Order: sequence, then structure tokens, then C-alpha cells
Amino acid sequence: MVSLPDPSSVKVYTVNGATSSTSSSLPDWLTLKRRQKSAKSKRSIIKEQVESTLQLIQHFEFPEASNRIKTTRDGKSAIATGTYKPHMKVWDLEELSLKFERHSDVENVDFIILSDDWTKSLHLQTDRSIELHTQSGFHYRTRIPKFGRSLAYHFPSCDALFGASSNEVYRLNLEQGRFLSPFVLGEEVECVNAIDVNPAHQLFAFGVEGNGSVEFWDPRSRSRVGLLSLPASRLLPSTPSSTITPISVTALSSRSDGLNYAVGTSTGHTLLYDIRSANPFAVKDQGYGLAVKNVSWVEGVGGGRRMGGEGLVISADKKVVKIWEKNDPTTNFASITPPNDINDVHHVPSSGLIMLANEGIQMTTYFIPQLGPAPRWCSFLENITEEMEDQTTRSVYEDFKFVERGELASLGLDHLIGTAALKPYMHGYFVSLKLYDAARVISNPFAYAEHRERVVREKMEKMAEGRIRAKKDGAVGVKVNKALAEKIRRDEERGKRKGGKGDKMDVNEDGKEKPTLLTDDRFKALFEDPDYQVDETTREFALLNPSTVVPQLRRGKDGKGMKTAVEEEEEESDKVSSDGLGESSEEGEGGEEDSDSSEDDDLRRGNGPRIPRTRRLNENQRKPQPQNKVRLVPMRAQASSNHDPTGTNKNASFGQRRSSSTFGKAKEGGWEGMHVNKNKEGGMEMSWVPSSSSAASKKERGERKKGKEVFGAGMEKGGGEEGVGGRGGEKERSGRTERRRGMRSGSKNVFRRM
Repeated sequence: MVSLPDPSSVKVYTVNGATSSTSSSLPDWLTLKRRQKSAKSKRSIIKEQVESTLQLIQHFEFPEASNRIKTTRDGKSAIATGTYKPHMKVWDLEELSLKFERHSDVENVDFIILSDDWTKSLHLQTDRSIELHTQSGFHYRTRIPKFGRSLAYHFPSCDALFGASSNEVYRLNLEQGRFLSPFVLGEEVECVNAIDVNPAHQLFAFGVEGNGSVEFWDPRSRSRVGLLSLPASRLLPSTPSSTITPISVTALSSRSDGLNYAVGTSTGHTLLYDIRSANPFAVKDQGYGLAVKNVSWVEGVGGGRRMGGEGLVISADKKVVKIWEKNDPTTNFASITPPNDINDVHHVPSSGLIMLANEGIQMTTYFIPQLGPAPRWCSFLENITEEMEDQTTRSVYEDFKFVERGELASLGLDHLIGTAALKPYMHGYFVSLKLYDAARVISNPFAYAEHRERVVREKMEKMAEGRIRAKKDGAVGVKVNKALAEKIRRDEERGKRKGGKGDKMDVNEDGKEKPTLLTDDRFKALFEDPDYQVDETTREFALLNPSTVVPQLRRGKDGKGMKTAVEEEEEESDKVSSDGLGESSEEGEGGEEDSDSSEDDDLRRGNGPRIPRTRRLNENQRKPQPQNKVRLVPMRAQASSNHDPTGTNKNASFGQRRSSSTFGKAKEGGWEGMHVNKNKEGGMEMSWVPSSSSAASKKERGERKKGKEVFGAGMEKGGGEEGVGGRGGEKERSGRTERRRGMRSGSKNVFRRM
């Protein structure tokens, strides 16, 4: 007895047609009609490619259904008959394509191949006609008295045997070209459903309908030599005898050893007999209660090499094909359930290829590597299936889930430790997948809702990535120090424009681009961690980056902070001017005029543009800013007045001291005096005031010529016919109207003549 492998480990590959899982829910005639209407439609072509599977043989189909299929003895051709319209097709297996098709007037019941190739065949039609076909086409037609049901051929005598709906088996001798006297079976025989010719001893076997028996005839004596009655008690259910349905033999097949027979019945059973015994040694039930369509023995290289011994049987009804071992019919080697009803099954000799004729458009072909090798004309199937088997590895624990001890406790299954429900393995256990799913749902009822929410969120994020976004400042993924990142990016772009794409400085030895400060993982925290944020309001940052610091940043966010010497001078000047404005406004109505004059003095000193009085008042109302200990103080003119005879009023402006009526004593040379004072911070201030009331000045004013105009301290204009450059005073007063003769050189600070 040969032990069969695990049925789950046997791979069945569909190489033609569609499996039950990939078949369309639409009927085949509607699918065909849709294809014919939109044959050139791109949509239909795409749909056909999606629905179709691997096509080993091209055009391996019929418009509606196929009836019978066989291969020639040389293994180079396959012949099948189908409908509608009734016709025969021949395929060249070496080319894997259709060779030709030939139409007939009537649908075919069965056919046999007379030659080793496809050139000669004999066909039994549904209208009692018999057609003989040759290579050139239809050759001859004749008829039999009754409607035929089965067909066989005896090669030694050239007799064609026809089983019909009667108790007679008609014989047609193809060598003589005439009918011979038929074989007359028992009177209780209603029909002859199956005929078999044993290849070992040429014994005829007729499967009959009516009495549930098989009759054996010897072709030499042309008489019955044996009768095999089927055990009705084992095949029929236990019911009253009045309702017992007669058993019919629907299929027959003899083994090449000449001893074993396989008999298929109308009750869906297959019985195996030894010709030397009247009792079956094996009974196989198809399980559907339908009549067996075909039975055959797996012989040759396939069963011998792959299974370690021959003895596999193929039995099929219209629903399922089962392959099983003759000594163990309860275990299936493989089971195939095609999407359409089965009409015929043909096993390609010495291979693992099985062809099915069915009620669908496409005929189906299956390849089982463990049943036998691929035929020579499709040897590439071996490589394809081996690659697929390597990719799909099965595990003993395929339906189990590995769970650690901690997760087992969270699921509430820790009380099962030590039972058969948990299989210890390494640091956890294997638990049944169904039990694991049930426990997970009980422990967390919202697991599905959380999973659904997570899936929806992932889809929304994926959709958001495809939206059109505005360009953000800085580099992608930069959270802090965006200004630094933007500066680095600009420097990189500037370097690329200068060096070009082939710059050797940006490429490693292996040809890859060198990482930059933005792409290097070592500096990743610089642009993501807030602890590395650069404070641009500090003095140190301003000293290191003087060109990038704007006044707002130098003063800080709150308006305070470090200021330059020029800003401090302008602020102090505004403060002094505002103090004078306040004093003059307190004196009376002339305060506004004094403020205007003070503004004029500020403009004359070059302190900047004129600021409106209202704005200056608002600035003076602000809280005084804290001053740094060390600052650069501009020189100020100092003078003594009635209110400040010592000249120590530092807050008095130059214009206020200039407009004062009392000054110090005149000095020689036209200057009133020079003052040197020290402030509290340790600095020193020097100032001098020109004298306007000295005796020398009065003497000079007396000696001046008429027409001279005095302005400022010791400055005059006009007063004579000759002025600067030898021109008259009136011309000088009204301005120059002629071109200057001398021309200043652009490179040398001298005058030159043209």
C-alpha cells in the first residue's frame, strides 16, 4: 500500500480556463456576446485580460460548450468536439495553437482516433449517423438503427463497436466497409452505455443499463464469456424494495495489466474489480450522487516515478474530479472542482496534465506536478511551477498565532497555559488564530473602530501629500533656525551655479554627492531641537553678524537693548531739545517760537530730518532709557551765563548758550576762552567760544569796507570790486554766470587749464 501525501500539500495549477475563484458571475454566453459587440473596445480588452488566467494553448475553447476531448497517440495533437455550431477542432500541441476547425451538421456524441495522428477519426452523431473523417475532410457517412450512446474500436479486426439504446452492439468493419452481425445482449438490457476493449487480451466489456451489470464478450467466439453484477446493497440507500432504483453502468475502464477494471455507476460510485473475483476490492463515492462521467487509470511515468508505485484512479461526475489510490479510496490524492459542469475528462498519458471538456466556453487544463511531469511540448511548466513553489512555502503553524506571555495575560488567556490550546514555543505560545481573534475582540471591543480610524487617517494623510502647497521659507523639515537653513541653502545654490553639476568638491570618490549641513544626520538636531535655537537679539550675535542685524533686532523685541553711539547721540539730542521746549513753553506764549528755533538749530547742526512737534512730544513722554556706563559723548560748546556762571550746565544746547547775552571775558585773538571739564563718568569735555564783543572785533568792523556782509564767526562776503577769483562783488552776490576757466582734475587736487 502506497501512502499518499497530504492533500493540502498537492498543488493544482490551472493552465487553461478559469478556476472557481476567478470565474465571472455572468453566464458565458453573455460574456461572449459582450466581447463580440465590443471586440475593438479598449475597455473590453482590459477586462478580458484581468479576468483571464494563464493560457497554455491558444483558442482552446468553443462558442458554447465542449463535448469530448482526446489526444493522439503520438502526443502531438489534441482533438475536441463541441457546439454551437457543431464542429471539431484540432490543436497542434507543439505550436500551442489551433491547427484547424471543421464543422458538421449534427452534434457529436463520441469519437475515436483511428490513426496515431489526427488524420483519421470516427464520429458518432446524435441523429444515428456515423461520420468518417480523413486528412482531406469529411470522407463517408452511414447510419445505425438505434440512437448511439458509446463507441469503441478493435484494432486487430478493424471492427468499430457502437452501443445504442437497445440490447444490441452494432459492428462496422472498416476494412470490408460493411456492417457485421451485432452482439445481442440479454433481454433485460435496455441500453449499452459504455464499451471497453482490454489492451492486454482484447476482451470486450459492455456496461449496460437496467440490471446493473457488466457483460464480457470474447471477440474470437463472439459470445458472452462472463457477467459481473454490481452489489446494489452497497450502492443504494436502505429503502423499501419497491422504491429501489435500478443501477446503471455509465463508465468503464480497464487497466493495461488485463486484470483490473474500474466501473462507474449512475449512483456516483466507482468500483474496482479484479477479474478473478466477483466482489469489488474498493468502492469510491463521489459525494454528489450524480452519475459518473468518466473513469481512467493513471499509468506510465507519472504514477511510477512520483508516487513510488502505480495505482491511482481518476473518477469524475459533472461536478468534481477526484484522484485517489486504488487501495485507499477514502483518501483523495487531489480533488478538482471546476466552475462549469464536466462532460469529459482526459488524462495525458505519462504526465501530470488533465484536460476537461465542460459546459463553458473555455476548456480547462490542470497541471499537477506531483501526479506526473509536464509533457514534452510544454516542459516549461516544470520551471514555472518550481519557482512558484519556492515562493509559497507552507508552515505547520499556518493557522496559529504566536503570542508572548505578556500579551497572553492582556488577552485573558493565561489560564490556558498547560492545556492543549497553547503550544509552548521559545518565549511564548502558539494559539489558534480563531481563538486569538475571539479573545482580542472580547478584551478590546473597540479594536476594529481604532483600526478603521487609523486606516482613514493614513488615507487622509496620503491624500494631503498630493495637494498643491505654497512654497515654504527655508528647507523642508526645518523647525528651528530657519534663517540659518535658508542662508545655507542659498550658499549651496550659489556654489552650484559657480561650479556647475560636475563640481568635484561636492562629489565623493564613489560618485555620490557629499552630505551638506542640512542633509547630514549629525547636525539634524540643529534644525529640529528647540534647545539649539540661535538668539538673534544678543550682542554676541550682532558682533558676529553685523550685516544681518537690523535696528529692530539690535534694540530687541521690547524696544530695549543695545544701541549704537549714533542712536544714543540722536536720542540724547532729542531729549535736550525737548527739555528746552518744556522750559520755553512754561514761560508764556513764546514757547512755540522757541521750539521752532530749537528745531532750526538742530537742523543747522545736521542732526537729521525735522521731526514734527507732536511726535517729539510723544517721544519725550516715554520712560527714559537706561544708559550704558561706557558711551561715546559728542563734544558740546560750554559757556557761562547769568543762570550758570560756571558754565557747568551740560543740558543747555549750543543755540541756547549762543543766544545768551552774557559771555566770559574776552581773550586775546578774538576768542572768549576755552573750558575743560570732567564729567562723573571720568570723561573730559573741551569747548571754546568765539568772542563777538572783543576790541579786536570792533576794530575789524570799523575797518571793513562798505558792502561787505558779515555772517557767522569771523566770516564775511562782498565789500569790493574784486572778490574771489578777481570778479566783482555784485556778480559774487548774484552768483556766477560764466564758465569757470580753471578745471579741477579728477585724479589730482589741483586746478589745471585747458
